[in-house]
Amino acid sequence: MMKIYFAGSIRGVRNGREKYMQIVNHLSQFGTVLTEHVAATIQEIESQQSTLDDKGIHERDMNWLLDCDIVIAECSVPSLGVGYEIGRALEHGKRLIAVYNKTSDFKLSAMINGSEKCELVTYEFQDELFRKLELLLK
Repeated sequence: MMKIYFAGSIRGVRNGREKYMQIVNHLSQFGTVLTEHVAATIQEIESQQSTLDDKGIHERDMNWLLDCDIVIAECSVPSLGVGYEIGRALEHGKRLIAVYNKTSDFKLSAMINGSEKCELVTYEFQDELFRKLELLLK
C-alpha cells in the first residue's frame, strides 16, 4: 500500500481545514496518509502534539517524509513548513505533486512553479482536483 505524505499549512494561513479534510479523505483510497493530522483543527493538533516539542515534531515528520512513497503538497496558501517539506522531499528524490487552487488570493511560488521536479496540478474546484489526482495516482 502506498504511503502518502500530505503537506498543508498548519501554523501559517489556516483557512483550508475543510478542504484539507476532503483531500486527506480522497487520498486515503490510494494508500495510507501518514500526515492526516494536517486536516485536524488547531486545537486537535496541539492536543495530539502536546507531548512533542518543535524538535520532536520535526523528527517525526521527517521520518514520515523519508518513509513515504509520494508527497502531495497543497500550495494554495504560503507556508514556510510546506516549502521546507517540498525542498526536503525533492532533496531525497521523492515524487512530489504540488496542488494549487487557481482562485487563491496568493500567487504560486516561482520556486515550485518553475521546478521541473514538481508535478503541478492546478484546479479551481475540488472535484476537478480529485479527478486530476486520480489520473496521477492510479
